[in-house]
Amino acid sequence: MNPASQVDAETPEVVTTLSATHPRGLYTLFFTEMWERFSYYGMRALLVLFMVDTIQKGGMGLSDKTATAIYGLYTAAAYLACLPGGWLADRIFGAQRSVWYGGIIIAIGHFVLAIPQTQTFYLGLILVVLGTGLLKPNISAIVGELYPEGGARRDAGFTIFYMGINLGAAIGPLICSTLGEKYNWHYGFGAAGVGMVLGLIQYRLSGKYLGTAGLRPGSDKVLNHQQRLGLVCGAFAIVAIVGLSLAGIIRINPIRLARSTTTFIVAVALIYFAFVLFFYKLERTEKQRVGVILILFIAAALFWAGFEQAGSSFNLFAERYTVRNLFNYIIPAGWFQSLGPVMIITLAPVMAALWVNLARRNLNPSLPVKFGLGLIQLGVGFVITAAAAKLVAAGQKVSPVWLTATYLVHTTGELCLSPVGLSSVTKLAPRRLVGQMMGTWFLAASLGNLIAGLIAGGFNAEAVHEMPRQYLQILVMPTIAGILLILFARPIKKWMAGVQ
Repeated sequence: MNPASQVDAETPEVVTTLSATHPRGLYTLFFTEMWERFSYYGMRALLVLFMVDTIQKGGMGLSDKTATAIYGLYTAAAYLACLPGGWLADRIFGAQRSVWYGGIIIAIGHFVLAIPQTQTFYLGLILVVLGTGLLKPNISAIVGELYPEGGARRDAGFTIFYMGINLGAAIGPLICSTLGEKYNWHYGFGAAGVGMVLGLIQYRLSGKYLGTAGLRPGSDKVLNHQQRLGLVCGAFAIVAIVGLSLAGIIRINPIRLARSTTTFIVAVALIYFAFVLFFYKLERTEKQRVGVILILFIAAALFWAGFEQAGSSFNLFAERYTVRNLFNYIIPAGWFQSLGPVMIITLAPVMAALWVNLARRNLNPSLPVKFGLGLIQLGVGFVITAAAAKLVAAGQKVSPVWLTATYLVHTTGELCLSPVGLSSVTKLAPRRLVGQMMGTWFLAASLGNLIAGLIAGGFNAEAVHEMPRQYLQILVMPTIAGILLILFARPIKKWMAGVQ
């Protein structure tokens, strides 16, 4: 983060106390994350549309299948990068500097994407991924350090921070899509970079309010020779691969790479959970709780595989098949990407109040039931989209109400599953494995994003009549999984051994 955030070495306790009670530190992070999400979601709203647009109109002229595979690889890599990003903060930089460096790399990545050259496109994506990996996990870690006492104040702090995430995610697509779709795609990418720069400026100017929170690495262990060598070799490998790709010496097939990466992640997850369950010498209760985490991993991957159609097949559906004329103004397709964040901001307090009221009546659904409800609502959203696709197959363009209804149901499903997911993993994981188990949550999101890109590639603009059936196929696995979670909620809750 801000390397200029200095603390008085004589009185660190005083500074820490001030930072933990002063709201300005929280709002420093609020606006930083708001601008980062502005950049990420603004660019995300453009990505697939830019790749499938014709070269004559400034796009890349890629097929839907290739474009959505690249989209899946990009979003999956952004989650995967959080694992080494958190490790680098713990062992080398500290969270504050990691956020600062990550933001700089993200901004550079967006400005590289703004260059109207196809050769630099993949370099820009890689830079955004690397920067996101440094920033995303560590800015949340600093929020936690601002409230070391935990309790209601910490929950309130994270709630305010979460609002910043969604505020940026709501505004980004509106501005970047307008510039990208109406004027020039690269203007939209450039606007995303400007947003990140604004976040860095305010972060630099107000970083002093963070005090010592996240200033130093979390681990006292220094890197050994092998680890340093591994970092150097890894960095060299990334530079070499990018350089050879830009030179045209290495040609990467995005579809094949996405499929191979999906298989690899599934294999890694299965091997990891098998090792923990059978070779880690856990107690019976710990094994049962790890088993629950495995169930949540599968459920989350299925959920994100459907939910993340938002940036791929739904984005194309909005652009090609949805009536976007409002008072003689053609609404950019990317504007629909703002619906989810706006609904999160609006509905999150409503859902929170609902759970509280149900809890007072001893009716609050258990964790597996909430996950099941989230998956079933995901399926309901695809029923709505399939009905809209039926009208499209009959030769009509459909009202934006169809996509809006789908996003609404998917958002309520997300609110059932996502807020409780990571929190539950931290409670269920054996104490010595909490960090690793949190990593599996990011791994599930990464896997879901990869699968989402591959699913979206199955839609063919030349075979519109197949769309209703394809959308109905997507809902099958999540809906079955949701029903099973609700049916087996009691034994799963028993495995949780008292964890709420």
